[in-house]
Amino acid sequence: MSGHSKWSTIKRKKGKADAERGKLFTRLIKEITVAAREGGGDAEANPRLRTAVATAKASNMPADNIKRAIQKGTGELPGVTYEGVTYEGYGPGGVAVYMEVLTDNKNRVVAEVRHILSKYGGNLGSNGCVAWMFDKKGIITIELEAADEDTVMEIATDAGAEDILTEDGAYEILTDPADIDTVRSALEAKGIPMAEAEVTMRPQNTVKLTSESDASSMLKMFELLEENDDVQKVYANFDIDEALLEKLMD
Repeated sequence: MSGHSKWSTIKRKKGKADAERGKLFTRLIKEITVAAREGGGDAEANPRLRTAVATAKASNMPADNIKRAIQKGTGELPGVTYEGVTYEGYGPGGVAVYMEVLTDNKNRVVAEVRHILSKYGGNLGSNGCVAWMFDKKGIITIELEAADEDTVMEIATDAGAEDILTEDGAYEILTDPADIDTVRSALEAKGIPMAEAEVTMRPQNTVKLTSESDASSMLKMFELLEENDDVQKVYANFDIDEALLEKLMD
């Protein structure tokens, strides 16, 4: 397991989910607002908005928050105008780092991102320097106790999923980005709860961090980037052995 998936596992072990709910809601509201602004407020006719709303609902965001975010995007309510941008760079050990940002101040966020990367032995690169190392995929995560493997595989495969993996206490269903909504709807129709459903950047290959210094710096860098209010998602192709990971988390 690597990068974004590895970090999700680390956060579960740290028990940080509840503490980060407020920040998660902020990110989701931004995504819903931008999706509605760019594709309209009708979720049925706007796949990006439909996915964002489904993710918000799965995260227990109140319906009123979702409605207001859509209305800000369509202009029915006043709101901040966010611009989408991506940043690419490198972390310790040559790890590729790819960031998706929604911001109202690009100068501010690029300075903050550059500072975080350089602080932990990385650097900001040019557009395209690492994007080719990732594939855009839909990923649906289901806790193992939520359903048996055969049922999940049958439903997901029939709905068009590309692959189903078992990763550290959860099923990971991989789809083409255009098919994630169809697969998610098929699972919902069978009453199977999902922990996450999102379009993500999945690394083609991984960089194993074997030194404690590099691994520690990578985890700190990743955490600070995720904590930045303008950074929506962070992806990286690092891998860390479980023994070293456990040591760093003690």
